[in-house]
Amino acid sequence: MSVKVKICGVKSEAALAAALEGGADYVGFVFYPPSPRSLSPAEAGRLAAAARGKARIVALFVDPDDELLAEVMGALGPDLIQLHGTETPERVAEIHRRWGRPVMKAVSIATQADAEDALRFADIADLLLFDAKAPPDLKDALPGGNGITFDWRILSGMTGRVPFMLSGGLNPENVAEAIRLTGAQMVDVSSGVEAKPGEKDPQLIRRFLAAVKRDAAKAEMKGSA
Repeated sequence: MSVKVKICGVKSEAALAAALEGGADYVGFVFYPPSPRSLSPAEAGRLAAAARGKARIVALFVDPDDELLAEVMGALGPDLIQLHGTETPERVAEIHRRWGRPVMKAVSIATQADAEDALRFADIADLLLFDAKAPPDLKDALPGGNGITFDWRILSGMTGRVPFMLSGGLNPENVAEAIRLTGAQMVDVSSGVEAKPGEKDPQLIRRFLAAVKRDAAKAEMKGSA
């Protein structure tokens, strides 16, 4: 099984180079100022130009208004729009229709009920992203990228029901186990490959990508044995 990887929150040329050299399938750019990973549309456009044709370009928004969407779409021309806020199914459908791009809807989960509730987006979004729901006592929690995990077994019944990407606290050490327990065919990492919030570590990016590839190779070997 080939598992696709998204490196999210890219802000530097070094991080982008490590992602592309390591074989990342998606690179994500964040447009949410409270996040330490946020950057301007112009900055993202410059980085995306080097990635175009090598990896799919993802624009991440949190409850964006139409003005921000228009600015980013013009500067970046993303292949995929990621919505990581409290967007309703109606808003997701509107953005999909207006901009003519595939949309991935992020959903924060902590329980099986949360995962089941996410299926209300299944016929609207092209892809779901399951992320960890921040606990109420987590100070300065962001919509995503908080570096926390959830019980991956919650997603054991999702494989085949809806296309999804797995996120939430993934890093080079735990990603193989996360894939094994969830059956995820796509994974997303941000804080797990950072030296500090907002600062990607190129070596950690390479290690993460190598870990996913090793796990996929092992799975293929077992399947052909």
